[in-house]
Amino acid sequence: MAKPEKVMQVQELQEKLRSASAVILTDFRGLNVSEINTVRRRLREVQTEYRVVKNTLLRIAASGLGIQGLDAFLEGPTAVAFVRGDVVDVAKIFQDFIRQVRKLEVKGGLLDGRILSPADIQTLAQLPPKHELRARVVGGLQSPLTRLVSVLSGPVRSLVYVLDAIRRQREAASFTGSAES
Repeated sequence: MAKPEKVMQVQELQEKLRSASAVILTDFRGLNVSEINTVRRRLREVQTEYRVVKNTLLRIAASGLGIQGLDAFLEGPTAVAFVRGDVVDVAKIFQDFIRQVRKLEVKGGLLDGRILSPADIQTLAQLPPKHELRARVVGGLQSPLTRLVSVLSGPVRSLVYVLDAIRRQREAASFTGSAES
């Protein structure tokens, strides 16, 4: 018989796995309490909960949800980041922290049902933030439209220049004609 507290912990982990947009597993060996709290504080700013979990409970929770492939990462001490915001921001925080402290190690993760290797998470950390990617897409969509407007307005602009030149010629001709009289 499973202990009621363990059943509750598995259910809680399942709920966190369901509600998270991504999950990143880390090996926190060597970090002191202050360093773990620093990581937690940074992650909280980007809507991410970071907590130490028991590998067995996480394995049971994941298999209960039909998530396969996390077992390879569930060796040794494990802390999990349950991401609710932008996974790129979280990956950047981990990469920055690893560069500064050199103790934390990313084991792997899960994004949209796909298992991520540590290299995949490092690649995510190198991506620009979501808002910048959106701006690039909008700029890419806007650029052809701006060019199209420019091309379509070209003949009208040319017609205006021609009509203005004719008007100036007539004004000049009427001015020279009235000066001769």
